[in-house]
Amino acid sequence: MAIFLNKDSKVLVQGMTGSEGTKHTRRMLASGTTIVGGVNPRKAGQSVDFDGTEVPVFGSVAEGMAATGADVTVIFVPPRFSKAAVFEAIDAGIGLAVVITEGIPVHDTAAFWAHAQAKGNKTRIIGPNCPGLITPGQSNAGIIPADITKPGRIGLVSKSGTLTYQMMYELRDIGFSSAVGIGG
Repeated sequence: MAIFLNKDSKVLVQGMTGSEGTKHTRRMLASGTTIVGGVNPRKAGQSVDFDGTEVPVFGSVAEGMAATGADVTVIFVPPRFSKAAVFEAIDAGIGLAVVITEGIPVHDTAAFWAHAQAKGNKTRIIGPNCPGLITPGQSNAGIIPADITKPGRIGLVSKSGTLTYQMMYELRDIGFSSAVGIGG
């Protein structure tokens, strides 16, 4: 039983054109994730080639959702821009925002959680400072290595990225339905 993320999830990547966003978008695509677009207002209208897969870049989360039906966003923007990126995702009404970025001030984190609540909790937030979540064999939203386990029946929620990877690897013969790294 997958939670939050499955083979039908359509994923946007905020910060896809930056170095970390590019690297991990390539890894997510390789693991079977349906990446439907990136978000970067300065590069809207362009596309990025990931080993033969062209991924469009949109000017906002709302624009990406309207064009693609995206229901998940993964956020790889620098800490000073993260609060605005999460607010944008919440205001667009996306169902799941996975905030990978570390080093976000606690005050900013509190602000975007409060903003989500004020908007009716329509956006579930995972993170910040998290490895994301994975449903092995279906979809991967974040930085969890896709090749350390297989689909199975164990669910995992963890605060530590490294221990998430270790647990998934140690129990790889049993496999996982979903693993969620909630962040530190």
